[in-house]
Amino acid sequence: MVILPAIDIIDGECVRLVKGEYNTAHKVAENAVDTAKEFQESGAKWIHMVDLNGAKSSKPENADTIFSVKKNTNLNIEVGGGIRNIKTIDYYVSNGISRVILGSAALNNPKLVTDAVNKYGDKIAVGIDSRNGKVAVEGWTKTSNVDYLEFAKRMEQCGVKFIIFTDISLDGTLSGPNVKMLKTLNDTVSCNIIASGGISSIEDISNLLDLELYGAICGKSIYSGNLDLKSAVELCRGVKDE
Repeated sequence: MVILPAIDIIDGECVRLVKGEYNTAHKVAENAVDTAKEFQESGAKWIHMVDLNGAKSSKPENADTIFSVKKNTNLNIEVGGGIRNIKTIDYYVSNGISRVILGSAALNNPKLVTDAVNKYGDKIAVGIDSRNGKVAVEGWTKTSNVDYLEFAKRMEQCGVKFIIFTDISLDGTLSGPNVKMLKTLNDTVSCNIIASGGISSIEDISNLLDLELYGAICGKSIYSGNLDLKSAVELCRGVKDE
């Protein structure tokens, strides 16, 4: 399983939110590049970056910060937030981003998903953010009537290979991931599932390993010191602590 430490950006600064509420944003690191370098030194191969300004404005707002991380590390970067058209996907991929995440656009414009997958294959991921089992959109500010499993099936039919699933009620709470929903999702579609939201400890990582998921995104747990990134990476590579 791949561990993806998270860097969420507002106005160029590294922040974390609680349950996706923008008014809970608090700074967790001084510098995105230095933070990413620390993640790399701990053994991470991927990082998960979200342009939170872009998620609201529907266009890239913090691309310079994201590209700076790419330029100054050897990390693979997946990016989400404000990606609503093929032009923006082209922009990120042409600047070396390894995977681009479609969220609101995937629900509102399934043709974009199909076009993107046809052009970029496994460089395209879809984020399914669930609030009470329904898909949330527009930076989690709105909730649709679409069931998360039904949406996942639609994305599978579009050829999507990667789904990032977040239970919004757990995001940033350190209360553990929604193992039940993740298992159901993993059993329902053939896509690679990346867990996000609520991961708080090495025990949570172990539980997700048991589900045989593709990956896990860890944010607040790392910044708070609840989860040692190096230990998590080693566990997922099958390396036991001495």
